[in-house]
Amino acid sequence: MKPLELYLHIPFCIQKCNYCDFLSAPSCAGERKVYVESLCQKIRSYKDLAKAYHVVSIFVGGGTPSLLLSKQIEQIFEAVRETFVIDSDAEISLEANPGTVTEEKLQAYRNCGINRLSIGLQSAKDRELKRLGRIHTYEEFLWTYELARKAGFLNINVDLMSGIPLQTLADWEETLHEVARLKPEHISAYSLIVEEGTPFYERYGNGKHLEELPDEEMERKMYYRTREILESYGYHRYEISNYARLGYECRHNLGYWNRTEYLGIGTGAASLIREERWNEGEIPEKLDRKAQMEETMFLGLRTMKGVSKAEFAKTYQRTMESVYGKVLEEMQKKGLLLVGEDQVCLTDAGIDVSNYVMSEFLL
Repeated sequence: MKPLELYLHIPFCIQKCNYCDFLSAPSCAGERKVYVESLCQKIRSYKDLAKAYHVVSIFVGGGTPSLLLSKQIEQIFEAVRETFVIDSDAEISLEANPGTVTEEKLQAYRNCGINRLSIGLQSAKDRELKRLGRIHTYEEFLWTYELARKAGFLNINVDLMSGIPLQTLADWEETLHEVARLKPEHISAYSLIVEEGTPFYERYGNGKHLEELPDEEMERKMYYRTREILESYGYHRYEISNYARLGYECRHNLGYWNRTEYLGIGTGAASLIREERWNEGEIPEKLDRKAQMEETMFLGLRTMKGVSKAEFAKTYQRTMESVYGKVLEEMQKKGLLLVGEDQVCLTDAGIDVSNYVMSEFLL
């Protein structure tokens, strides 16, 4: 049996945030009930495929999965356990937003085997939360965090966002200190991206009101201060935007970057099974050797560990140099890549322009 990751998509939220372009929307109780029933049916439809795999991680993402009733989460996990073989030490994560979590829900999550909670905070400053269109205050986050600890959660991630409109470097540093002092096991620290189709795009798209957003130099400063501050609290950066205490790196995300097979179930969820990639309801795209090698490089380079030459050769029966020799040489000369005896990884300068470096590995 081969390792498999499961992603379960819950596309509901109380209200869309100003920056959010995820497939999610507000809903009524009836819509959520129908969706959960359909999701359980879909999970059970994978009974035959499930025979070839053992599940190493599960991620319930959204939207806001914690918006569902306790019994609905129980329903979903009942269908999962009926269908799949799940490792006894599988990492099982659920995304939760402050303002949607109760003691009863947290206890239900624990009973379902959920052992990792990912709490969406974004900022420790209420004025920034308001600007982002979040539904909660920092106080409500603290209440949710303490509730999760009391419920017995020993693996908690907190999501943070830098580059928020009108945010100063000092604001961002304060948020990092506030959160790191709480000692969550994992911190995801992303930079705001203004995406089309969002309220932020209406305000900041096409070069409008740019004085409210940090410039490139400030963004870089924020990124470097993130690493410095979090390292001082005992977190290590293991991926471009992710920091963890030793042993608490998100196994599910590492699986994506290492190209472990994954099955996404629910509206808009993506899958990679037997080198076929598809989104729910779409025709699968078969990845040829070239596409597989490209993904190995540009996904693997997101991690600080980088890509192993030996693993590359073992997987593709070709040395990395025979495929990418010129690119490796050029990127190393520019100081953007560190090419060791086995590992190839981004330098700090390479991280600054990571999209450019990764695009060079497209054949």
